[in-house]
Amino acid sequence: MKRILLVLMVALALASFAAAQVTSPTQDVLGAHNVYGRGCIACHAPHSGAAGNGGAATANNVQFALWGEDMTPLYGKTLAFGDRGAYSVTLPDYSSSVPSSPSDGYFSIITCLSCHDGNLAKSGMMKGTSLETVTIAGAVFNPPTLLGNDGSTVGNYLNDHPVGPNATVGCGGQYNWDCTPNADGTISFNGPNSSKFLTNYFDVTKYGPIKKLVKVAGLSATGGSQSWVSCITCHDQHDMQYFNAGPTTGIKPTHFFVRGWYDPGNSTTSNSAAQFCRTCHGGEANESNGQYGVTTN
Repeated sequence: MKRILLVLMVALALASFAAAQVTSPTQDVLGAHNVYGRGCIACHAPHSGAAGNGGAATANNVQFALWGEDMTPLYGKTLAFGDRGAYSVTLPDYSSSVPSSPSDGYFSIITCLSCHDGNLAKSGMMKGTSLETVTIAGAVFNPPTLLGNDGSTVGNYLNDHPVGPNATVGCGGQYNWDCTPNADGTISFNGPNSSKFLTNYFDVTKYGPIKKLVKVAGLSATGGSQSWVSCITCHDQHDMQYFNAGPTTGIKPTHFFVRGWYDPGNSTTSNSAAQFCRTCHGGEANESNGQYGVTTN
């Protein structure tokens, strides 16, 4: 009997281990961003910018990333994000000036919203809901994908996570990590709590969204808030399903193009979604509340 029980325990352990492994995807990692088979060219038109995707010939005045969607309706607009508009951002008018590089934080916001706005910038080949289905306590639905036209009041951005220079990430205080901002815009997780978080989640300073923060110009390494959030801080637009967390943690599942281990609602009640959010919101993390042994699963 003992031998049978031992065999069963080993079999169950192996089955659980196998279930936790990330297998090869059964569809292209672009997922929904294949855009009904158009793939890369839905966003990066190889010729003629937005006109190459059926838009106006003068719609795109920025020669970065061969962007193939009309960004001009967003130029110069102020959008009030989160907490009753406390995190508003005014987008540049790139018809008269161009961003310094494709990694310009404003540029990433405008390019993403050129498809995902639905208010000022009308959606192109989008249905307005996610390809991925969410199940919460028996409710099954597809979340909205248009920030400015999500079924509430048209033009409402108050229920969207802030981006832009007012959405800063800093160190110290009640709600931040015990970390150190660097002059190049990165953050070192070197305090007792934040350094432990590196091992309990993964090394966010190397592989996580913390690398995609936008540097705040003119601040020294001791200047408090050092960086701000853009759309691509949290989302990797080129991979919907998997996140490479480096050689130690390996390839992990993700959803909604999230740039991290983000697997909400799985059968093992994963805490990976909360861990991802805690990358920036350190005050709510286990480690900041004296719980050092809670790892990601």
